[in-house]
Amino acid sequence: MSNILKLVRYKNLIAIGVGQWLVYRALILPTLQMFGVNIVLPSWALWTILGATLFIAAGGYVVNDYFDIKIDRINRPDSVIAGDVMEKRTVMRLYQVLTAVGVLAGLAVSVVLKNMTLGFVFVVVPGMLWFCSASYKRQLLIGNLIAAVSYALVPMMPLIAESGLLQDTYGELMQQTPVLASLYAWVCAYALFTLLWAFIAEVVKDLRDEPGDREMECHTLPVVLGEKRARAVVVVLIAVALALTAWCVFGLLRQAVTVRYFLIGILLPAALCIYFLFRNVCTGYRNAAGMVYFIIIAGYAYLVVNYYLMAKACGLTFFGLFNIA
Repeated sequence: MSNILKLVRYKNLIAIGVGQWLVYRALILPTLQMFGVNIVLPSWALWTILGATLFIAAGGYVVNDYFDIKIDRINRPDSVIAGDVMEKRTVMRLYQVLTAVGVLAGLAVSVVLKNMTLGFVFVVVPGMLWFCSASYKRQLLIGNLIAAVSYALVPMMPLIAESGLLQDTYGELMQQTPVLASLYAWVCAYALFTLLWAFIAEVVKDLRDEPGDREMECHTLPVVLGEKRARAVVVVLIAVALALTAWCVFGLLRQAVTVRYFLIGILLPAALCIYFLFRNVCTGYRNAAGMVYFIIIAGYAYLVVNYYLMAKACGLTFFGLFNIA
């Protein structure tokens, strides 16, 4: 069981699940309540979407290890599970089961909600993850972008489901209100935040895995451009991500608590990430990747702060956030 948990990256799955839940509970719901909209996604539908997302993500991690066996034996010979601890056939069957359960659950909730867009996402994402691991990962930046887009869709899925219900219930009337525009502005901002930092994380991981990628003739950024230029690209990407986040914090939100949160939770870890990048050792790249993941988690943890601020504005109780229903 411990090997399976490692194979599916259970820590990553926990972060994905909590992040998606927070987007709905701490952002979508209080926004609807501020506008006096009572329609909400049924609890069973939310949990089904969350579960389907986790199963598909787990399958994506498993198939990634399946296709990266030779690379991992070079980069991390002591931690290879697929092909060493577990037979390749067993790993592939695990991928098939996880993905099948995720897709079927996602399609089922999409059919019940009559939401074709949501169903489309649950069909397309597993295909993206398969082709990313099988071939696109070895092409310049394409695999990085596909992986980042897959992560960015996680916060969008509860909104896709909720917006479909809102439009079915209120029809054209909903289009005449700022409800959907407000929801999409917030959630798309989180999707863009996730896209940028997940893309950065993928490139940093390519720096970490450069020896194995070069040996297996993968066309990753460090292999094609060289280590120094690839690090420079990462620094530019971090600067762009920080600039966009700072624009939201200082230009739109302008709240003292949000500014402090940005400085401590986003800017400081980003500076540490750049520092670790230029240590030019394997542990430095691992620490840099860790800082990027910390930034992503900190970004989603801000939703708790945001809920507190919104709760004060619309008379909600803060502890209502932790109602799991």
